[in-house]
Amino acid sequence: MSFSKPYHLAAILAVAPGLLCAGPYDGVYKQTSNSECSLVGVDGGAVEIREGIFYGVEVECRMTRPVNVIDMDATLYTMQCSGEDQAWSERAMMMKPAENAGLIMIWDGYAFAYEACTIPE
Repeated sequence: MSFSKPYHLAAILAVAPGLLCAGPYDGVYKQTSNSECSLVGVDGGAVEIREGIFYGVEVECRMTRPVNVIDMDATLYTMQCSGEDQAWSERAMMMKPAENAGLIMIWDGYAFAYEACTIPE
């Protein structure tokens, strides 16, 4: 591939930041089987992970200090969270389910299995 034309390089550079920032768990996930995928961060809606930030119900958590879990396809994060005028830090483990698209998220004492939202064509 030749980069002799400036617009080829410009096009690649424009797309590259999004590719570099996308994480393995980026996506929109249903809180329940009948959740509204277009509503993120509200009861009855969905949760989203985008570019290292988890958007939950009235909470936003920056996913920091990733650690691969040995012998598992999972990652342990330090979650720097804020919401409802409070800030806190907790650990959470994330992994993809073995049998379908979605996300498994484990906090201390809690485990959540989210089904991936599908984009209508």
